[in-house]
Amino acid sequence: MPLIRFLEDRLLKPKDFKANYFKCRDFNIDLSKAPRIMGILNVTPDSFSDAGVYFDKGRALEHALQMQSEGADIVDIGAESTRPGARSIGAARQLKRIESIVKILGKKLKIPMSIDTGSSIVAKRCFDLGASIINDVYALKKDNKLGKMISRYKAGVVLMHMKKNPRTMQQNPKYDNVILEIINFLDKAKQKALEAGIPEESIILDPGIGFSKTTEHNLKIINNLSEFKALKSPILIGTSKKSFIGDVLHKQVNERGLGTAVSVVISVLNGANVVRVHDVKQTKEALQLTWQITKQGL
Repeated sequence: MPLIRFLEDRLLKPKDFKANYFKCRDFNIDLSKAPRIMGILNVTPDSFSDAGVYFDKGRALEHALQMQSEGADIVDIGAESTRPGARSIGAARQLKRIESIVKILGKKLKIPMSIDTGSSIVAKRCFDLGASIINDVYALKKDNKLGKMISRYKAGVVLMHMKKNPRTMQQNPKYDNVILEIINFLDKAKQKALEAGIPEESIILDPGIGFSKTTEHNLKIINNLSEFKALKSPILIGTSKKSFIGDVLHKQVNERGLGTAVSVVISVLNGANVVRVHDVKQTKEALQLTWQITKQGL
């Protein structure tokens, strides 16, 4: 759909969409009241924040269960780093890193398990082991079989905006209008998911903070997050410890906890339904206080 027609059809209408729930296999996640927390588990040696920390199987399992106990609503497991400059790895290497972990967590977790991958091969194996969601930074563009695979298992999907790929995405990203271009991209991604047979109630959209964006782009997205309600899907936001926080506050990765909490609260007040974070406990406390102050209630 041409961008100007998209503006006429969607953005000029009232932005009154309210997400009710997100269906992913046997789970129905209520989104009508409090925002939900997706805890990050990177089983990688080279992620930007916790590189190698949970590459050990025992530590990974312990951390996943800890995040559940701290109030996570979803645990998102990734075996492939998507930090700026990272190179893609194949399905076999991804599965080698996470298969045994997913197998155990599929029996122990009481909350949905999400897999951060763009591979239908990885998705199928993890679905067979109990996963319920695919978090795809490529928005179904990397593997043409992934959409149908998600549909077949009646799973949920998170579709994220990104230009190019992780290795090249931060090479001078430019937009004529960052908000409208991302909305247009996500609208097309959502239509592709629907055409693959994924129902609307099983789709979440992510504007992709830190993915092919400058600091100014990221700040503008968070400040204008309510515009994304025009897409009539729940919105996930992932600001946790990202470089724009460091740029603004002049903090290293391990010093960005407070900045993350502030960005999460503002994102939720502007319409985010799910927040993807490293520190579940801190985020839970920040959102509990926010909800009490705004008299929304948990």
